This record gives sequence, structure tokens and C-alpha cells, in this order.
Amino acid sequence: MEQHDDDVSSFFRSVSDSDSSSSDEEEELTDSGDDSGLEGKITKGKKPKGSDDDSDDDSDDDSDDDSDDERKAEGAPKPGSRFLRGAGSDDSDSDDERTKVVKSAKSKRIEEVEASVKAIDNAGKINDWSAISTEFDKLVRLVSRQANVSEPIPTGFIKVLVTLDTMLTSAASAKKKMNATNAKALNSMKQKVKKTQREHEDAVNKYKADPEGFEKAALAADQPAEKAKAAKAKGPAAAAAEEDDDFQTVGKTGKTVTVSSEGIYKALAQVLEARGKKNTDRAEQIKILEKLLGVAVTPYQRIRVLLTLISALLDYNPSTSTHMPVESWIAARSSLDQLLDELTKEPAFVVREQAPDYDDQAERAPTEQEPVVVVRGSIISLVDRLDDEFTKSLQNIDPHTGEYIDRLKDEKLIYETIVKSQIYFEQTKLGENLDRVVMRRLEHVYCKPDAVTLALEAALPELAAVSKIWSNKVSSSTDSSFSAIAFVRALCVHLYKTDNSLLRTRAMLSHIYHYALHDNYYTARDMLLMSHLQDTIGGADVGTQILYNRTVVQVGLCAFRLGLIRESQSTLQEIFATQRVKELLAQGVQAQRYSALTPEQDKIERQRQLPFHMHINVELLETAYLVSSMLLEVPLMAQAGNDPEMKKKVISRTFRRQLDYANRQVFTGPPENKRDHVMQATKALQSGDWQRCIELIHSIKVWNLMPSEKAVKDMLAKKIQEEGLRTYLFTYAPFYSNVSLSHLASTFDLPLSTATSLVSKMIWNEELDASLDQVAGVVVLQSTEVTTLQRLALSLADKASQMADNSERYIESKLQAGASRGRGAGRQFSAGLGRTVQASS
Repeated sequence: MEQHDDDVSSFFRSVSDSDSSSSDEEEELTDSGDDSGLEGKITKGKKPKGSDDDSDDDSDDDSDDDSDDERKAEGAPKPGSRFLRGAGSDDSDSDDERTKVVKSAKSKRIEEVEASVKAIDNAGKINDWSAISTEFDKLVRLVSRQANVSEPIPTGFIKVLVTLDTMLTSAASAKKKMNATNAKALNSMKQKVKKTQREHEDAVNKYKADPEGFEKAALAADQPAEKAKAAKAKGPAAAAAEEDDDFQTVGKTGKTVTVSSEGIYKALAQVLEARGKKNTDRAEQIKILEKLLGVAVTPYQRIRVLLTLISALLDYNPSTSTHMPVESWIAARSSLDQLLDELTKEPAFVVREQAPDYDDQAERAPTEQEPVVVVRGSIISLVDRLDDEFTKSLQNIDPHTGEYIDRLKDEKLIYETIVKSQIYFEQTKLGENLDRVVMRRLEHVYCKPDAVTLALEAALPELAAVSKIWSNKVSSSTDSSFSAIAFVRALCVHLYKTDNSLLRTRAMLSHIYHYALHDNYYTARDMLLMSHLQDTIGGADVGTQILYNRTVVQVGLCAFRLGLIRESQSTLQEIFATQRVKELLAQGVQAQRYSALTPEQDKIERQRQLPFHMHINVELLETAYLVSSMLLEVPLMAQAGNDPEMKKKVISRTFRRQLDYANRQVFTGPPENKRDHVMQATKALQSGDWQRCIELIHSIKVWNLMPSEKAVKDMLAKKIQEEGLRTYLFTYAPFYSNVSLSHLASTFDLPLSTATSLVSKMIWNEELDASLDQVAGVVVLQSTEVTTLQRLALSLADKASQMADNSERYIESKLQAGASRGRGAGRQFSAGLGRTVQASS
């Protein structure tokens, strides 16, 4: 405002050099800031309407002409040029002479508080309690804002509280003379002042006791921040010269954090107090904690600082980043390893979640009364958090880049930390934490090949050999004496003894998965059936249900690799019937046709996804399922023939639907994907061209994902030859009276013993109405026509059997619904898959 007044006054001085009366008018005009008066002066010497003094008008014109002549003679610029670009040097000189005052946010806040205090004092002099109430509310907000940024309470605020108390007492007698608004404001101020005085009772009492001493103490509290600013202004050399042995760190709010071995607990308290606040600098806190760790002397100090440092490193904003930064994760893991080494080296110190109350500001050491010092904290929570953040980073990194491979290499580091924590819990006999960390170790190895598990175990330090659960004696990554099956079994046997049912369930599923991965099908199948998990998995959490689905699928693949086609198809049928394979295995989110996920549900679903290196190849699963269905469905369709009742028997509806779609195609080109290969192989097998069928099946490139590709292809070729023979007999049995066994064996390139065995099995199972003449080496076929009455009787028997099965299922569903209603559950579960589907309202 002052700059504006100077510009306007200089303009009028340049325009008119009139007598003192006109200059007085200009000063009066500029001080009032009247825009209409300004317009009147800027116009070309014209007098406003209604002016009575014509002589003044003439004198103004004359003075204007004289001033113009003087300017022309002296080469002075025109008055208007002051407002144009490139003004005279006088303006620039005057601008340079003016100094700009830059105020900090803290100074502005202090000035606002002082202005409110002054306004309250002025309003108190005229007994205006409405204005006092408004300004007091504003003052309380300003003080609370200062408290949020960790600034001390202003002395003026405490002084106002004491003054208002006196003013309220004196104003009570004059209340009757006040108007209604002022009296109402007075009453409200009484309540506000009492409430605020209670909140700052200690400060108010100190001020009443010694006002001068209180103000001196407040000034002394501001000295450290001012000294820090002065040191910053002096420069790094001067500041370094003035440093003592114990230095101080000044935060953004001006608070000092003393970094020394004596003040370490006070500094920790200040860091913990600032943690989580809006304006807290996390990087600055981490630097302070690292300096505190450097000056820590006793084991107790190091343990306390490390616990706080790890928690600070694990802090990040999930709204701005999907996972924890890798650098922070590595630093946190390194600090946790350091903490575990310190606790292992100092057995007299134990970190537990439940600890007796103790003074955080006092040094603690083992004594006769307290031989073991218990520090409040949770090692297992830190281990869980680090492992979860490692998994979360793998979920959010593109698996087809080198970054994913580099991140996956850090699994050795987190695995080593898990094993160290397991040994620590074994030494301290913390059973519940030990079970949880053993489960973490098991989750890292149950689905890995033996070579990867051996590499993880070989990278462990010698400390791992002292474990009682599994003594690590692996010398190198090529040690042939290591048995992954025995290692996983030792971990699972320990978890079978725990009281936690969830850990027992997950250990059982992991054990079954590992057996299936090593082609121990019958062991895995027996464990799965004897555990009765398929009956209780519906009540487990989603993560355990996903593990159950993965285990079932792995058992089906194991059966397929061993040539157990029927067992493999029946196992995989359960999950492929839902048409949500990726979702059930947590390997992707599929779009639903009739329902859409909300953003929150979609986010939760994506958080459940498994990292890419743990995926089971869905194309391999589908190929194994379709090939198994082909080997079972083709002989069944040939056996049905023209019998309408037999045609109703279906093993795989998914396979039948895809085959019908392929048969409806007018033009069939060369196969482009795995489904085309299987469908064309099915047509070739139906027509008896088993060589073409084998060629099409072997040309599917997904078989190279199997651990033993050649053995799987040889098994499939043998199965196709056998099913081709069965299909041939079902198709052409009505047209032959006998068939030579040697001819069948040579046609399908099978040994005579194998062909004889297949025919005998068909006759025994009453699939083929024939007899075997071993002397002549022929199969004698007996064609018997089924009468209409017999066909109707068979149809009635099938329908009665079907009705009985439906009745049993209905009764079982009612019983299950009643049991679940008694438990308060309102859910229905997909059959045998373990994934819950919310019941529709």
C-alpha cells in the first residue's frame, strides 16, 4: 500500500507543479485512495463538473504548460512513460533502494497470534464481548495449528487466558447494561476460557506464579532454533568449528534431537512422537536413528534403536507406491539381521510382544532380580512384514523383465533371515512364533524343484546347523546327500504338533503338494483323502483355499505324468468345470459375465495373486485335461453307438462341448493352438488313424514344460494305441463274428500280450460281448440284439438309480445347510474347490 501511495504521489508531482493548496488536495486524495478523485486528476487538466473556482482552473493550465516546457528543455520523460515498459532510471534506482522482507511460515504464525492478542485487548477496552469471542476462537485455532507442527505455545496466548479471567470477573457486574448479543457472547466466553484453562492448566499456573520467569523460559526455548539458523548462515566451516563432541540434529520444526549415548532414549522418544505425523520427514528420522545406532554403547541401547529403525524403514505411503522400495527393504532386512545377531550373542536380552512395564528413559541391564531383560517388541511381525513386502514387490514387477529376476535373487536374503529368526525362537522357546516362522520357511521351499531348494540351503550360514528341527549339513549346491523330501517332511512334522489348526492345514497341503511334485501320487492321494480337507476347506481363509486348489491340481498333473489317465481326468475335472481356473489358482483375475467387481474387490483380488515364478502353467493343465478326456471319451462314444441311453453318459461336458463345436465347422484348417490339436487328434482316433493322432498330440509344444518330456510322450503314444484298439472293437464288433488277436496286435503296433490283456479286460468288465479262444488266438464276438422290453427295463433301472442319487444329494445338501446355518455362515461353496461364492440375496 505504501509503494502504491508513493507511485501515485510522484505521478501527481510530475503532472502538476501548482501551489501548496493543490498539492495538499493531491495528498489528501492519494491518502483516501478515492478512485473517482484519481480519474479527475489523470484527465487532461479538466476540472470536474460543479467547480466554482475558474481561476484555479486557469492557473492549473498555466502550470501544466510551464511544466511541459521545462520537461522539454531538460529532456525529462513524459509523465505517462512511468507506466510504460522501459521506464526511467529513477524508478529502477528507487526499486533497488526498497528492501523486500521475506518472512518464514513460523514468523507469520507468530504475527497472526500477536495480532489476535492485540485485537482481544482492544475489544476488552470497549467491553465488546462479541469481537472478543470471535478473536478468541481464531486464536485457539492458531495455537492448535502451532501445536500440530510441534511449535511451543506462545506466551501471549497464556497471558490472554489470565487477562480474560480478570476481565470476565470485572464484566460480570456490568452485564445488566449489555445488550442481548453482548451478554450471550460474555456467557459463552466464560465456558470457553474455563475449558481452555483446563487444557493448559500447568502453563497458566506457572505464569501466575512468576510471569517474568515464564517469559524468560519461553525465550530460552526458542534459542536452539535461532542458534541453528545462525550456524547455517555462518557456513559449514564455521559451524563445524563450533561443534562439540555430542552434536545436535535440528528438524524442520526447529526441535533439536540430541544424538549422544547419554540422551539416546530422549532422542528415541522424540522420533517416536514425530512418527506418523503429517509433516514428518521419514528420511530425516532414519538418518537420526542411524546416528543413534552409531553412538549406542550397551546391548540394550542397540536393541532399542534397531527395533525403532526397522519400523521406520518399513514405513511407506501405500497410496503412492504399490510396494516397498527395494533399497528400504534391503536396509530393513540388514537391520533385522543385525538385531537377530545381537540377540543371539546376548541371550540375557529377549524381545517379546508381552513385556512387564518398564521405564523407557532408563538404562536396563541383567541383574539378580531380573536375570533376563525383556524388551517390548515383535520379531515375528517384522519377519512377516519383510516376507510379505518381498512377495508384494514380485506381484507388482513385470515378470518378463530383468528387474524381476534381480528381485527374485533376494529370496536367498529373506530365506536366511527367516532361518536366523527360527534359530532365535528355538533358543528362546517361543513356541507360537517358532511355528509361524517355520511355516514361512516351508512356504519358500514346498513348490520349488530340488535344485532350487538345495541352493537356498547351501547359502545359509553355519549357524543353521544348530537347529533342532532340521540340522543343515549342506556343504555346497551340488551336495548329493541332500534330500528335499526329508527336509520338507521334517518341517511339516514339526507343524503337525502345533495347536494352530490353520498352520496344520497349510502344512498338510504343502506336504501333499511336495509329494505330488516328486511323482509320489499314491502317497499324496492317501494323505489328501485321509485328512478330509475337502470337507472342511470351505471354512478356511482364502489363502488356504488357494493352496488347496493348487495342491489338487498338482496331484492331477502327477497322475497324468504317471499314466493314470482316469485319476488325472477326475481330479482336474473339478476345477475345469467351473471355467475359472486362473482365478481359483490366484494366477489372474477373469472378467465375470454377469457380475462386475467393485474397485475395492478388484484390488483385494489382485493382492491375492501369486508371484509369477510360483504359477502352474494353465496351458499345460488344460492340455493334460483335454488329452485325458479324449482318451476316455472316444472309446465311450464308440461303445454307445446308436444306443440313445448310452449316449447320455458323459465323462467331460467341457470336452464334449468343444468337440461338437469342432464338428460343426465347415472348413477345418491346420491346427493353430492346443485345442485344435486335441480336437483333430480326437477325430483321427475316432476314425482309427492312431498314427495321425499320436503325431498331432506330440506336436503340442507345451510338453517341454514337463520334467521328463520323452517319458510323457512315450506314455501318451502307448495310451493312444490301447484306446485305439478299444475304439476299433467297439465300433466294428457288430460286423464281425471273430477277430484275430495277432491281427489286432499288428494293426495297432502292440505286443500280443498287451492286446490279449486289453481284450480280456473288456470281456471281464462286460464292455464287450465276446469270448476268447486262446487255442485259435481269436476273439469270438457274439452279437445279441437287445429287445425293446430289455431296453426299457435298462432305461428304467438307470432312471431309478439317478433318482436315488439325486435324493441322497438333496438330503446331504439340506443337512449341510442346517449345520452351516447353526454356525452363522451364509455361504455356499463350489464343489471340492475350496473357493467361496457369496450367496445371492
